[in-house]
Amino acid sequence: MEARIEVRRAAPLILGLLIALGACGKSGEKEGAEGNRAATAGPKRSNVGVTPMAERVAVLGILNKRNGIAREVKLHPGQSAKWKDLLVRLRACETTAPWEEERLTGAFVQVDVRNSGSSKLQRIFSGWLYKESPSLNVVEHPVYDVWTKSCEMTYPDGPAAPAAPVSSSNRSSAPKSGGEAPATRAAPPSEPASPPSAVANNAT
Repeated sequence: MEARIEVRRAAPLILGLLIALGACGKSGEKEGAEGNRAATAGPKRSNVGVTPMAERVAVLGILNKRNGIAREVKLHPGQSAKWKDLLVRLRACETTAPWEEERLTGAFVQVDVRNSGSSKLQRIFSGWLYKESPSLNVVEHPVYDVWTKSCEMTYPDGPAAPAAPVSSSNRSSAPKSGGEAPATRAAPPSEPASPPSAVANNAT
């Protein structure tokens, strides 16, 4: 009889322990799931400090091959310029970051021409034109030529260049006391490596 009374008294305690253990298990699973989601998401890429596309300004050169007349047009992305039978529309412009090894200035342009005897414009080019490498992409037309001259935009401060190692060239080469031979001149330190490149996506 006494054993039954003791079991009845212990039952609420055992039940409470089981409920507490179950709650701890669920809390641990929830925290683990949230941690996995945070690790998978990773840090978001920030473009703070980079000139927005709508505020950039590109300068394009236009040449009429028949009379040799050239002109410059300054456009924001989304704007267009008309010259006689030619219509040039700027979609985007981009320059590589100042800390990049290869410097490129590009503009994504669309060129339409109205042929003689027609009232409709015909698309003759759509793509990127690069100032430093014009042969990568050219406007092929017997009368008109279009090229990129500049793209005004800014970047935030890039990664700092590594500090140059201390040179040992200022060490004295005079003989030391005791008849020791003069110290050999150390080889000049190698140039510091270039800062890591930043990824630059061309916007279309």
